[in-house]
Amino acid sequence: MKPYEQAARTVEYKTLTLPSGLTVLIRPMPGYSAVHAIYATKFGAIDRDFKVDGKEVHLPAGVAHFLEHKMFESEDGDAFAKYAKTGANANAYTGFDRTAYIFTASSKIDESLDVLLGMVGNPYFTPQTIQKEQGIIGQEIKMYDDSVDWRLMMAMFQSMYEKHPLRDDIAGSVESIAQITPEMLYDCCKAFYRPENMVLALAGNITEKQVMDACRREGLDKPSAPVKVERLMPEESALPWRREYEISMPIVQTGFGLAFKEQPVEKGNLKREIIYDLLPDLICGGMTPLYRRLYDEGLVNPEFDGETLMVDGAACVLFTGESNQCDRVLELLREEIQRIKAQGIEEELFTLVKNQLYGEAIVDMESVVDAASSMASAHQHGRTLYDGIRTLAALTKEDVDRELATMLDPDTSVVVKILPQKS
Repeated sequence: MKPYEQAARTVEYKTLTLPSGLTVLIRPMPGYSAVHAIYATKFGAIDRDFKVDGKEVHLPAGVAHFLEHKMFESEDGDAFAKYAKTGANANAYTGFDRTAYIFTASSKIDESLDVLLGMVGNPYFTPQTIQKEQGIIGQEIKMYDDSVDWRLMMAMFQSMYEKHPLRDDIAGSVESIAQITPEMLYDCCKAFYRPENMVLALAGNITEKQVMDACRREGLDKPSAPVKVERLMPEESALPWRREYEISMPIVQTGFGLAFKEQPVEKGNLKREIIYDLLPDLICGGMTPLYRRLYDEGLVNPEFDGETLMVDGAACVLFTGESNQCDRVLELLREEIQRIKAQGIEEELFTLVKNQLYGEAIVDMESVVDAASSMASAHQHGRTLYDGIRTLAALTKEDVDRELATMLDPDTSVVVKILPQKS
């Protein structure tokens, strides 16, 4: 048996598609006391323009995040109050391309599932409750304005993209959320909170019967009315909107970001997605010569890092950190990228990073939280965890080198600095 086939056994889970169109992923984990559940929709901050049954909808920034907050309210009370009675620890989050509602519990699992499925399946909005939430989220937006990391990331997106909604804050702005109406929120629910666009993933001390019974109680075992949805995404130039940008904030060290605007990843190109995931660790991860040099010379602190982002219509590679000599760090980083593009990735480093990603995928399945999260994320990317392991196992250094030849072009790069405010 091949190693990846052995590993695949450790990421096994049951996949069911209900008559309503909902995909249910279940990983029973005998011996565990807790259950983690995720009910997620492929609808996030970038889904701003779409058609639903022929009706064209254009949303201001921040609607997906606003809707996440509002889903916890209903005519018969607040969902957090209901969770308090079951003892579940509940939360939710909104990303650029998804929204997820979650809970972790070790008792009264059936009751917590009823709360989760009921609140998401029965939206309730009024002008009065929306107005109240606008004030609450407005305060949250102002808090993000004080975050150096968030300001840096958003400045990079705004420098790379002229039209793509990735350039707008997930929470929107005080001005944009003031435009939200009940009709907008109901349009979003009709378009994206329909069962066939959602996934319910559970891991831990749970049985298939428990999950199916909960779905039946919510009517998800019956066919749902068909809805035609078309996402609308603006055309975007291959080149950055602006190449350099600076911000001043009350900080001690300069924060910096070097970002590369890449071509969007084609749907289903799992090999390219995995290569993107590997890139930061191959260029500036803790096992690379670049990181050791920067750290040994005191040019960066452990916060120096790289990451990638892939959403519909956009893909980018980001390197961020803080330093009193950020120009020197940027110079060395650019030099290392060009060296790797010219000479290729070192075989030993590639093997180490590949094995690290391989190991992380296996270890994640030993945690109820990480297992459910991994299952849901893979599904929303149109694959299974087994697909990911199999593709990673087959990946070669030459695959990465070929992909790198067309990536990280200096002409597609932007530099953002957050400078200490002058007194």
